[in-house]
Amino acid sequence: METHVHSEIADGLGLITLNRPAKINALTPGMVEAIGQTLRAWRYAAEVNAVVLRGEGERGFCAGGDLAGFHEALVDGREDAFLDVLATEFELAAEIGSYPKPIVSIMRGLTLGAGLGLAGQASVRIVTPDSRLGMPEARIGYVPDVGGSLLLGRAPGRVAEHLAATGDTVGAGDAVEFGLADFCMAPDAEAEVLATLADLAQLGAGEIGVGLEVLHGVQAPATTRPLSGSRAWIDHCYAAPELADILSELGDSAWPAAQAARERILANSPLAAATAIELVRAARDEDELRGALEREHRAAAFMMENPDLAEGIRARIIDKDDAPAWNPATAEEVDTEAILTALDPEEDEGW
Repeated sequence: METHVHSEIADGLGLITLNRPAKINALTPGMVEAIGQTLRAWRYAAEVNAVVLRGEGERGFCAGGDLAGFHEALVDGREDAFLDVLATEFELAAEIGSYPKPIVSIMRGLTLGAGLGLAGQASVRIVTPDSRLGMPEARIGYVPDVGGSLLLGRAPGRVAEHLAATGDTVGAGDAVEFGLADFCMAPDAEAEVLATLADLAQLGAGEIGVGLEVLHGVQAPATTRPLSGSRAWIDHCYAAPELADILSELGDSAWPAAQAARERILANSPLAAATAIELVRAARDEDELRGALEREHRAAAFMMENPDLAEGIRARIIDKDDAPAWNPATAEEVDTEAILTALDPEEDEGW
């Protein structure tokens, strides 16, 4: 069976390449399983000193999970089966985050959703000037997962709430500034980075990261860090307690960018945006990967119990009419207490 994952060992490096470029390397269950099997095989392999995650093609490292399969599971009533698929992705993120050997991810181009979740757990995370990183799930009635709530939650100030609710992506400069990546390399520097990594691979992850950045890091273009100068209105508006309050603050703001952010949130699922905000806030408070993954799994089950996820994938991905009918339709109708109850570990039997 074609798994769309290529693995090889060269010069002490284990190279894992996502090889589904026509779909921007969107992850299928088979791909997730293949990556996990490879990492387990290399865990104690003497010939592998460090691992590299990368994607084939110029469009991106990974556009996220395969949403067509997600939608099919929802409409067929196979939510439990797909929750098992998500659990496998979440376990892979945990394995990457705790792997005993350094893992370097190269997030060229689009790196979204589950792609960012997996690559973001690596020891060293590299972007290029054309990178676009984000958790755009609120646009389809879903929430950040695969550790994405923690990656966003660790960003400074209230950037997490902004990115989670809008579903916006960020460029290389903002990604480094907000802690989603460690440094930017030149677009044609991958071969040189791998050669240097082979020389440094027996060092610790921290030393490897510093060495690679010193030798191959470049300044990300100023155009890739527009949000870095927007912290004033972001930190003020997104400190409001609930989604409806945030929208009010954005609407009252004198900053045009805040008004524009409000319009983008209004186009998203109110339930998903509100749940995403609670997810990233809880992840920020706890600051622990396993807890974030468990909470995300509870959030996934909650979203699958509601109609917005199937509707969002239909409108944005399947039919592409870009006219989802969200339920509830407004932020004022969202039941925040129901969200908090769904995220409560006391309500969960584990994953």
